[in-house]
Amino acid sequence: MAVITGSARGIGYAAAEILVAGGARVVIADLDKDAAEHAAAQLGAGNAAVWAGNLAGGGAAERLIATAIDSFGKLDILVNNAGYTLDAPVHKMNDADFQSMLDIHTLVPFRLIRAAAPHMREAAKRERAEGIVTFRKIVNVSSMAAYGNAGQANYSSAKAGSIALAKTVAREWGSFNINVNAVAYGVIETRLTQAKTSDSVAEIDGRQVQIGIPEQAKAMMSAMIPMGRGGTPAEAAGGIAFLCSPWSNYVTGQVINISGGIGLGMQS
Repeated sequence: MAVITGSARGIGYAAAEILVAGGARVVIADLDKDAAEHAAAQLGAGNAAVWAGNLAGGGAAERLIATAIDSFGKLDILVNNAGYTLDAPVHKMNDADFQSMLDIHTLVPFRLIRAAAPHMREAAKRERAEGIVTFRKIVNVSSMAAYGNAGQANYSSAKAGSIALAKTVAREWGSFNINVNAVAYGVIETRLTQAKTSDSVAEIDGRQVQIGIPEQAKAMMSAMIPMGRGGTPAEAAGGIAFLCSPWSNYVTGQVINISGGIGLGMQS
């Protein structure tokens, strides 16, 4: 049983498809209720539940985890994928935009992991006392920007924090057979990396946020990729699927860079 945040579309939905194909049931968690319900319907009856809301709101993490337990009775996998960008150079960035990125990319995963503890860590303690071995998985979705990217001091800092969080929880929960890892993406063809248009706007916490990147910046990033193209959501989700599978049972505290060959940093 899996919870995947930001899974109504893009990488999150591609991950949900792979996990459901492998026999998992998922909670589609997203800001957009209509999109989440459509995604759940596409996954097939009985395979998905829906939670819709702003994960950065107070108590949201606890409500999402409660939805998972109420729907499927347990929690085996948590994928912290939800996020967006608010770009600006440091000298033009305001406190609110910096804090917003810390909230969604670092604070929300922390809250969800903490809310999941009774159903992962404590469940593992009970199983260990009974001689039962069960592996559970947590994946934080980060970015190559975590290594530093001009114009994204807020996003880069928050995504670096999500990596540090994964590594820390991996150390704390390793003895309970809970594998905690991160994936760091380069250019993946989703709404966040499409060229900006006047229509590419999402409402987040009562604010209109323009989604995408300038056409010139997109062309420059694509030129830096050794494989010569951005990745597809399905290719990106493959890394998540591996880290949620039995093949990763001895992998914890690691970061898989899924970038088509981009090195350390988007501008390297």
